Amino acid sequence: MLVTIKPILEKARKEGYGVPAFDASTLEMAMKIIEAAEEKHSPVIIMGLPIDLEGNMLPYWTYCLRDMAQKASVPVCLHLDHARDMDFLKKCVDSGFTSVMYDASTYSLEENIRLTREAVEYAHAKGVTVEAELGHVGDGIVSGEAKADGNYDNPTDFLTAPQELERFVRETQVDCLAVAVGTAHGVYVHTPVLDFERLEELNRISTVPLVMHGGSGTPDEQIRMAVEKGICKLNIYSEMLTAYYGELKKKLDNAASLAIWVSKATEKPLEALKQVVIEKMELTGSVGKA
Repeated sequence: MLVTIKPILEKARKEGYGVPAFDASTLEMAMKIIEAAEEKHSPVIIMGLPIDLEGNMLPYWTYCLRDMAQKASVPVCLHLDHARDMDFLKKCVDSGFTSVMYDASTYSLEENIRLTREAVEYAHAKGVTVEAELGHVGDGIVSGEAKADGNYDNPTDFLTAPQELERFVRETQVDCLAVAVGTAHGVYVHTPVLDFERLEELNRISTVPLVMHGGSGTPDEQIRMAVEKGICKLNIYSEMLTAYYGELKKKLDNAASLAIWVSKATEKPLEALKQVVIEKMELTGSVGKA
């Protein structure tokens, strides 16, 4: 069933578990994510990345994903991940996303509030929920591309300030909030050490469910503790890609030729990706919560 992010995360917060959110760059990825969710009776959040929706892809993605979600036997939220272009966010709202994220985390607090409030006002008027980010979750190695200068963000440089959270939520009216407590997007360059004391305080102050970006590569024990301390949504992408391309590389390396049917070439990679999805559902405690 197709839903917004609100009922999924409010239930998770009330019952003390997390719900993983997975970026789906292809329809096949989305199908495997939903397949895993149905097998595990788990709610799930499927995210679209702006870079994957550029050009004419947006209407195809939303048309197909909405159909998949509506036919699913578990709650499925279609969520726009990390939009930084307000016009594009509004286009995604109008195209059928049930939830969107506007990321103004690199701006000043005042500007973050102003921009987020604009996104919320537009989305809420059309029944769409909104996620924002306070503090800033930086990048490790993203899309397999190393930085030439080797200058990577330190995950502890831009942590969420508890004294700003109450005002931010009140003035923006967001439905959930991504907080920075020591994770990073992509593949880690610095070993993650999450600030659980800060997370506990943020959760105590917040009136909305909290979100953790940069779930890929974060040690399992730290994810379990983060969920215990209040994280209700955990974003995953890089681990799925690593599993997928690892199996694809094996297939290509051992092939007699590269004229492989796509369905044969991607069979094991998609199963490896699905296994990551299942593992994250088990890790966050969402299994059986649909």
